This record gives sequence, structure tokens and C-alpha cells, in this order.
Amino acid sequence: MNPEHLQLLVTRVMPYGKYQGRLIADLPGDYLNWFSRKGFPPGEIGLLLALMQELDHNGLSSLLDPLRKSR
Repeated sequence: MNPEHLQLLVTRVMPYGKYQGRLIADLPGDYLNWFSRKGFPPGEIGLLLALMQELDHNGLSSLLDPLRKSR
């Protein structure tokens, strides 16, 4: 896991879809799980969605709290 990717989760917004404009870190688990089932998009956005889904699925979303506070 790249620490820079964790920082991107709390700064990068979803560029399209139902949750367009929402931070990747704030996307609902159901939405992330849908991507997990259907397939993550290619590129950086897919990588970030997969990482966030993994954190959310394993109950580790709170690891992002210190990064949110440092913004």
C-alpha cells in the first residue's frame, strides 16, 4: 500500500456517476462493493476505489481520520 494513495482517498473526488463530486473516502460501502462485483474502472480511479473498498470492507476506514484532519 502506497501512503500517497491513502492521501489521495481524502482529496480526490469521484469524477462521474451517482456520487460524482464526493470524496473517494466518503463513498458508501454498498457503492464500493458494487464496483468490486462488477469490476473497477481502469487507471488511478479504479486503484483508489479498490483500495477504499478494501479499507471499508475490513473496517479500516478510520485509518484515514488523521489524514482528513491534516487537510
